[in-house]
Amino acid sequence: MWLAIFGAILLFAIVGAVYIVCGFHRFSPIKKLGEKHGFLAWLLSAVIAAAVCASGMLINGWSVAVIMIHLFIIWLVCDIIAAIVHKLRGKKSECNIAGAAALVITAAYLAFGWYLAHRIVITEYSLSTDKNIGDGLRVVLIADSHLGTTLDGEGFAEQVGRIQALEPDAVIVAGDFVDDGSKKADMERACEALGSLETKYGVYFAIGNHDYGYYPDNMRDYTADDLNRALRENGIRFLADETASLGEHIYITGRYDRSNEKRKPIAELVSGLDKSRYDIVIDHQPNDYDAEADAGADLVVSGHTHGGPLIPAGQIGLLIGANDSLYGHRHIKDTDFIVTSGISTWAIPFKTGTRSEIVVIDVANR
Repeated sequence: MWLAIFGAILLFAIVGAVYIVCGFHRFSPIKKLGEKHGFLAWLLSAVIAAAVCASGMLINGWSVAVIMIHLFIIWLVCDIIAAIVHKLRGKKSECNIAGAAALVITAAYLAFGWYLAHRIVITEYSLSTDKNIGDGLRVVLIADSHLGTTLDGEGFAEQVGRIQALEPDAVIVAGDFVDDGSKKADMERACEALGSLETKYGVYFAIGNHDYGYYPDNMRDYTADDLNRALRENGIRFLADETASLGEHIYITGRYDRSNEKRKPIAELVSGLDKSRYDIVIDHQPNDYDAEADAGADLVVSGHTHGGPLIPAGQIGLLIGANDSLYGHRHIKDTDFIVTSGISTWAIPFKTGTRSEIVVIDVANR
Protein backbone atom coordinates (compact mmCIF):
# COMPACT_ATOMS: atom_id res chain seq x y z
CA MET A 1 0.00 0.00 0.00
CA TRP A 2 2.67 2.50 1.07
CA LEU A 3 4.80 1.63 -1.98
CA ALA A 4 1.87 2.44 -4.23
CA ILE A 5 1.28 5.73 -2.39
CA PHE A 6 4.92 6.80 -2.71
CA GLY A 7 4.90 5.80 -6.39
CA ALA A 8 1.81 7.91 -6.98
CA ILE A 9 3.43 10.86 -5.19
CA LEU A 10 6.55 10.56 -7.37
CA LEU A 11 4.46 10.48 -10.55
CA PHE A 12 2.42 13.42 -9.26
CA ALA A 13 5.64 15.38 -8.62
CA ILE A 14 6.97 14.74 -12.14
CA VAL A 15 3.70 15.79 -13.77
CA GLY A 16 3.55 18.82 -11.49
CA ALA A 17 7.08 19.94 -12.39
CA VAL A 18 6.32 19.73 -16.12
CA TYR A 19 3.04 21.60 -15.67
CA ILE A 20 4.66 24.44 -13.68
CA VAL A 21 7.39 24.88 -16.33
CA CYS A 22 4.73 25.07 -19.04
CA GLY A 23 2.85 27.60 -16.91
CA PHE A 24 5.83 29.94 -16.69
CA HIS A 25 6.38 29.52 -20.43
CA ARG A 26 2.98 31.14 -21.02
CA PHE A 27 3.98 34.48 -19.48
CA SER A 28 4.22 37.16 -22.19
CA PRO A 29 7.95 38.03 -21.91
CA ILE A 30 8.95 34.36 -22.15
CA LYS A 31 6.49 33.73 -25.01
CA LYS A 32 8.06 36.60 -26.96
CA LEU A 33 11.53 35.22 -26.26
CA GLY A 34 10.36 31.87 -27.57
CA GLU A 35 9.40 33.33 -30.93
CA LYS A 36 13.08 33.66 -31.78
CA HIS A 37 14.84 31.49 -29.21
CA GLY A 38 12.61 28.51 -28.42
CA PHE A 39 15.13 26.48 -26.45
CA LEU A 40 16.23 29.49 -24.41
CA ALA A 41 12.60 30.29 -23.52
CA TRP A 42 12.00 26.76 -22.23
CA LEU A 43 15.28 26.80 -20.35
CA LEU A 44 14.38 30.12 -18.71
CA SER A 45 10.95 28.75 -17.78
CA ALA A 46 12.56 25.72 -16.16
CA VAL A 47 15.09 27.86 -14.28
CA ILE A 48 12.40 30.19 -12.91
CA ALA A 49 10.19 27.26 -11.91
CA ALA A 50 13.11 25.57 -10.19
CA ALA A 51 14.04 28.79 -8.38
CA VAL A 52 10.49 29.32 -7.10
CA CYS A 53 10.19 25.77 -5.79
CA ALA A 54 13.76 25.65 -4.51
CA SER A 55 13.06 28.70 -2.34
CA GLY A 56 11.82 26.09 0.12
CA MET A 57 15.47 25.11 0.68
CA LEU A 58 15.69 28.24 2.83
CA ILE A 59 13.63 26.12 5.25
CA ASN A 60 14.45 22.49 4.39
CA GLY A 61 14.24 19.95 1.59
CA TRP A 62 10.71 18.85 2.46
CA SER A 63 9.47 22.39 1.96
CA VAL A 64 10.56 22.28 -1.68
CA ALA A 65 8.10 19.44 -2.28
CA VAL A 66 5.37 21.28 -0.35
CA ILE A 67 5.76 24.43 -2.46
CA MET A 68 5.85 22.51 -5.75
CA ILE A 69 2.81 20.34 -5.01
CA HIS A 70 0.70 23.26 -3.82
CA LEU A 71 1.76 25.47 -6.72
CA PHE A 72 0.89 22.73 -9.21
CA ILE A 73 -2.58 22.07 -7.76
CA ILE A 74 -3.47 25.74 -7.35
CA TRP A 75 -2.16 26.59 -10.83
CA LEU A 76 -4.19 23.76 -12.33
CA VAL A 77 -7.35 25.02 -10.60
CA CYS A 78 -6.67 28.59 -11.75
CA ASP A 79 -6.18 27.37 -15.33
CA ILE A 80 -9.48 25.47 -15.22
CA ILE A 81 -11.32 28.54 -13.91
CA ALA A 82 -9.64 30.72 -16.55
CA ALA A 83 -10.67 28.30 -19.30
CA ILE A 84 -14.29 28.39 -18.13
CA VAL A 85 -14.26 32.21 -17.99
CA HIS A 86 -12.70 32.44 -21.46
CA LYS A 87 -15.33 30.12 -22.87
CA LEU A 88 -18.18 32.11 -21.34
CA ARG A 89 -16.72 35.38 -22.58
CA GLY A 90 -15.81 33.96 -25.97
CA LYS A 91 -12.51 35.75 -25.74
CA LYS A 92 -9.13 34.58 -24.48
CA SER A 93 -6.94 36.97 -22.48
CA GLU A 94 -3.46 37.63 -23.81
CA CYS A 95 -2.10 37.88 -20.27
CA ASN A 96 -1.39 34.84 -18.13
CA ILE A 97 -3.74 35.98 -15.37
CA ALA A 98 -4.21 32.41 -14.15
CA GLY A 99 -0.47 31.98 -13.66
CA ALA A 100 -0.10 35.24 -11.77
CA ALA A 101 -3.09 34.35 -9.60
CA ALA A 102 -1.63 30.89 -8.89
CA LEU A 103 1.65 32.38 -7.67
CA VAL A 104 -0.09 34.91 -5.40
CA ILE A 105 -2.59 32.41 -4.00
CA THR A 106 0.09 29.78 -3.33
CA ALA A 107 2.28 32.29 -1.51
CA ALA A 108 -0.65 33.52 0.59
CA TYR A 109 -1.91 30.00 1.33
CA LEU A 110 1.47 28.71 2.51
CA ALA A 111 2.13 31.89 4.49
CA PHE A 112 -1.12 31.22 6.34
CA GLY A 113 -0.01 27.60 6.81
CA TRP A 114 3.24 28.86 8.32
CA TYR A 115 1.24 31.03 10.69
CA LEU A 116 -1.00 28.14 11.77
CA ALA A 117 2.02 25.93 12.46
CA HIS A 118 3.87 28.53 14.53
CA ARG A 119 1.00 30.15 16.45
CA ILE A 120 0.07 27.77 19.27
CA VAL A 121 -3.50 28.00 20.56
CA ILE A 122 -5.14 26.60 23.69
CA THR A 123 -7.84 23.99 23.04
CA GLU A 124 -10.14 22.99 25.92
CA TYR A 125 -12.24 19.89 26.55
CA SER A 126 -14.64 19.29 29.45
CA LEU A 127 -15.39 15.67 30.38
CA SER A 128 -17.37 14.05 33.17
CA THR A 129 -17.28 10.66 34.87
CA ASP A 130 -19.34 8.59 37.26
CA LYS A 131 -16.15 7.55 39.03
CA ASN A 132 -14.92 9.40 42.09
CA ILE A 133 -11.98 11.59 41.12
CA GLY A 134 -12.02 13.82 44.17
CA ASP A 135 -12.19 17.54 43.47
CA GLY A 136 -11.79 17.12 39.74
CA LEU A 137 -8.79 16.87 37.45
CA ARG A 138 -7.11 19.26 35.04
CA VAL A 139 -4.69 17.67 32.57
CA VAL A 140 -2.60 19.56 30.04
CA LEU A 141 -1.73 17.47 27.00
CA ILE A 142 1.01 18.16 24.47
CA ALA A 143 2.49 15.97 21.76
CA ASP A 144 4.65 16.10 18.65
CA SER A 145 7.04 18.87 19.57
CA HIS A 146 9.60 17.35 17.16
CA LEU A 147 12.15 19.76 18.61
CA GLY A 148 13.90 21.74 15.91
CA THR A 149 11.01 22.09 13.44
CA THR A 150 9.12 25.10 14.77
CA LEU A 151 10.34 25.05 18.39
CA ASP A 152 13.90 24.94 19.66
CA GLY A 153 14.68 24.40 23.33
CA GLU A 154 14.07 28.02 24.32
CA GLY A 155 10.88 28.25 22.26
CA PHE A 156 9.61 25.10 23.95
CA ALA A 157 10.48 26.57 27.36
CA GLU A 158 8.33 29.61 26.56
CA GLN A 159 5.38 27.31 25.88
CA VAL A 160 6.03 25.52 29.19
CA GLY A 161 5.51 28.91 30.82
CA ARG A 162 2.09 29.07 29.18
CA ILE A 163 1.35 25.55 30.43
CA GLN A 164 2.24 26.55 33.98
CA ALA A 165 -0.19 29.46 33.77
CA LEU A 166 -2.99 26.96 33.05
CA GLU A 167 -2.48 25.50 36.55
CA PRO A 168 -2.57 21.81 35.58
CA ASP A 169 -2.85 18.97 38.05
CA ALA A 170 -0.81 16.82 35.66
CA VAL A 171 0.98 17.32 32.34
CA ILE A 172 1.14 14.61 29.67
CA VAL A 173 3.68 14.49 26.83
CA ALA A 174 2.22 12.01 24.36
CA GLY A 175 5.26 11.18 22.26
CA ASP A 176 7.43 12.52 19.46
CA PHE A 177 9.10 14.90 21.86
CA VAL A 178 12.26 14.83 19.74
CA ASP A 179 13.20 13.78 16.23
CA ASP A 180 16.22 12.67 14.21
CA GLY A 181 17.15 16.29 13.60
CA SER A 182 16.73 17.47 17.21
CA LYS A 183 19.87 18.80 18.89
CA LYS A 184 21.05 17.66 22.30
CA ALA A 185 21.09 21.21 23.67
CA ASP A 186 17.44 21.72 22.65
CA MET A 187 16.43 18.34 24.07
CA GLU A 188 18.11 19.06 27.40
CA ARG A 189 16.65 22.58 27.63
CA ALA A 190 13.16 21.27 26.89
CA CYS A 191 13.50 18.55 29.55
CA GLU A 192 14.72 21.15 32.02
CA ALA A 193 11.70 23.32 31.24
CA LEU A 194 9.28 20.42 31.75
CA GLY A 195 11.02 19.61 35.02
CA SER A 196 10.38 23.14 36.28
CA LEU A 197 6.59 22.69 36.13
CA GLU A 198 4.80 22.86 39.47
CA THR A 199 1.85 20.48 39.40
CA LYS A 200 -0.12 18.36 41.83
CA TYR A 201 0.74 15.01 40.23
CA GLY A 202 3.73 15.65 37.96
CA VAL A 203 4.71 15.28 34.30
CA TYR A 204 4.24 12.00 32.42
CA PHE A 205 5.83 10.93 29.15
CA ALA A 206 5.00 8.11 26.72
CA ILE A 207 7.22 7.43 23.75
CA GLY A 208 6.38 8.11 20.10
CA ASN A 209 7.68 6.57 16.90
CA HIS A 210 10.18 9.41 16.31
CA ASP A 211 11.64 9.69 19.81
CA TYR A 212 14.30 7.02 19.39
CA GLY A 213 14.86 8.04 15.77
CA TYR A 214 14.72 6.19 12.50
CA TYR A 215 18.49 6.41 12.04
CA PRO A 216 21.40 5.23 14.18
CA ASP A 217 22.17 7.33 17.25
CA ASN A 218 25.32 8.68 15.63
CA MET A 219 23.11 10.65 13.23
CA ARG A 220 22.37 13.06 16.10
CA ASP A 221 24.52 14.30 18.96
CA TYR A 222 22.85 12.27 21.73
CA THR A 223 21.62 8.75 22.28
CA ALA A 224 18.32 7.24 23.33
CA ASP A 225 19.84 6.69 26.77
CA ASP A 226 20.68 10.42 26.95
CA LEU A 227 17.02 11.22 26.30
CA ASN A 228 15.86 8.80 28.98
CA ARG A 229 18.37 10.22 31.44
CA ALA A 230 17.41 13.83 30.75
CA LEU A 231 13.72 13.06 31.25
CA ARG A 232 14.23 11.19 34.51
CA GLU A 233 16.81 13.64 35.93
CA ASN A 234 14.21 16.38 35.53
CA GLY A 235 11.55 14.41 37.37
CA ILE A 236 9.53 13.45 34.29
CA ARG A 237 7.90 10.03 34.71
CA PHE A 238 8.62 7.89 31.66
CA LEU A 239 5.81 5.32 31.39
CA ALA A 240 6.88 2.45 29.13
CA ASP A 241 3.96 0.01 29.34
CA GLU A 242 3.65 1.07 32.96
CA THR A 243 0.97 2.50 35.24
CA ALA A 244 1.33 5.21 37.89
CA SER A 245 -1.13 6.43 40.50
CA LEU A 246 -2.30 10.02 40.62
CA GLY A 247 -3.44 10.23 44.20
CA GLU A 248 -6.06 7.76 45.44
CA HIS A 249 -8.56 7.94 42.60
CA ILE A 250 -6.69 8.06 39.27
CA TYR A 251 -4.35 5.85 37.25
CA ILE A 252 -2.24 6.92 34.30
CA THR A 253 -0.92 4.23 31.94
CA GLY A 254 1.71 4.97 29.32
CA ARG A 255 2.04 2.59 26.38
CA TYR A 256 5.00 1.81 24.19
CA ASP A 257 4.46 3.10 20.66
CA ARG A 258 2.83 0.55 18.36
CA SER A 259 6.12 0.34 16.42
CA ASN A 260 7.83 -1.22 19.46
CA GLU A 261 7.72 -5.02 19.52
CA LYS A 262 7.82 -4.94 23.34
CA ARG A 263 4.37 -3.33 23.47
CA LYS A 264 1.81 -5.31 25.43
CA PRO A 265 -1.92 -5.56 24.67
CA ILE A 266 -3.86 -2.93 26.57
CA ALA A 267 -6.01 -5.58 28.27
CA GLU A 268 -2.87 -7.10 29.79
CA LEU A 269 -1.57 -3.71 30.94
CA VAL A 270 -4.70 -2.77 32.87
CA SER A 271 -5.85 -6.22 33.96
CA GLY A 272 -4.80 -5.80 37.59
CA LEU A 273 -6.02 -2.25 38.08
CA ASP A 274 -8.82 -1.19 40.41
CA LYS A 275 -11.75 -0.59 38.04
CA SER A 276 -13.29 1.93 40.43
CA ARG A 277 -10.44 4.34 39.66
CA TYR A 278 -10.39 6.69 36.69
CA ASP A 279 -7.83 5.38 34.17
CA ILE A 280 -6.00 7.61 31.70
CA VAL A 281 -4.05 5.91 28.89
CA ILE A 282 -1.32 7.63 26.87
CA ASP A 283 -0.98 6.03 23.44
CA HIS A 284 1.00 8.06 20.92
CA GLN A 285 -0.72 6.65 17.83
CA PRO A 286 -4.55 6.67 17.85
CA ASN A 287 -5.16 3.26 16.33
CA ASP A 288 -6.17 0.82 19.07
CA TYR A 289 -9.55 2.29 19.96
CA ASP A 290 -11.64 -0.87 20.05
CA ALA A 291 -9.20 -2.70 22.34
CA GLU A 292 -8.79 0.31 24.62
CA ALA A 293 -12.55 0.78 24.91
CA ASP A 294 -13.03 -2.94 25.61
CA ALA A 295 -10.32 -2.76 28.29
CA GLY A 296 -12.34 -0.12 30.13
CA ALA A 297 -10.00 2.87 29.80
CA ASP A 298 -11.76 6.08 30.78
CA LEU A 299 -9.64 8.51 28.75
CA VAL A 300 -7.13 7.81 25.98
CA VAL A 301 -4.92 10.66 24.76
CA SER A 302 -2.85 10.58 21.57
CA GLY A 303 -0.95 12.67 19.05
CA HIS A 304 0.92 11.42 15.97
CA THR A 305 -1.56 12.52 13.28
CA HIS A 306 -0.78 16.24 13.69
CA GLY A 307 -4.48 16.73 13.00
CA GLY A 308 -3.88 16.21 9.30
CA PRO A 309 -1.36 19.04 8.86
CA LEU A 310 -1.50 19.27 5.06
CA ILE A 311 -4.76 18.67 3.24
CA PRO A 312 -5.47 15.86 2.29
CA ALA A 313 -2.65 13.87 3.96
CA GLY A 314 -4.59 13.18 7.15
CA GLN A 315 -7.73 12.15 5.30
CA ILE A 316 -5.69 9.67 3.24
CA GLY A 317 -4.35 8.20 6.49
CA LEU A 318 -7.90 7.60 7.68
CA LEU A 319 -8.94 6.04 4.36
CA ILE A 320 -6.12 3.49 4.43
CA GLY A 321 -6.77 2.67 8.09
CA ALA A 322 -3.55 4.09 9.50
CA ASN A 323 -5.45 5.73 12.37
CA ASP A 324 -8.79 5.41 14.13
CA SER A 325 -9.13 9.18 14.45
CA LEU A 326 -7.48 12.22 12.93
CA TYR A 327 -8.24 14.89 15.48
CA GLY A 328 -10.44 15.89 18.37
CA HIS A 329 -12.78 14.09 20.76
CA ARG A 330 -14.64 10.82 20.28
CA HIS A 331 -16.65 8.76 22.75
CA ILE A 332 -16.77 4.97 22.28
CA LYS A 333 -18.61 2.81 24.81
CA ASP A 334 -17.49 4.35 28.13
CA THR A 335 -14.17 5.70 26.84
CA ASP A 336 -13.26 9.26 25.80
CA PHE A 337 -10.60 9.54 23.11
CA ILE A 338 -8.75 12.81 22.44
CA VAL A 339 -6.23 13.34 19.66
CA THR A 340 -4.19 16.54 19.63
CA SER A 341 -2.83 18.19 16.48
CA GLY A 342 0.42 18.72 18.35
CA ILE A 343 2.35 21.65 19.71
CA SER A 344 4.53 21.62 16.59
CA THR A 345 4.85 19.45 13.48
CA TRP A 346 7.22 17.06 11.76
CA ALA A 347 9.80 18.36 9.24
CA ILE A 348 7.41 20.64 7.34
CA PRO A 349 6.71 23.92 9.20
CA PHE A 350 3.31 24.42 7.57
CA LYS A 351 -0.19 23.44 8.70
CA THR A 352 -2.99 23.98 6.21
CA GLY A 353 -5.51 21.50 7.62
CA THR A 354 -5.18 22.24 11.32
CA ARG A 355 -3.19 24.37 13.78
CA SER A 356 -0.68 23.85 16.58
CA GLU A 357 -2.13 23.58 20.06
CA ILE A 358 -1.81 22.93 23.77
CA VAL A 359 -4.75 20.89 25.05
CA VAL A 360 -6.47 21.39 28.40
CA ILE A 361 -8.73 18.56 29.60
CA ASP A 362 -10.95 19.18 32.61
CA VAL A 363 -12.56 16.09 34.12
CA ALA A 364 -15.33 16.48 36.70
CA ASN A 365 -17.60 14.18 38.67
CA ARG A 366 -21.13 13.92 37.32
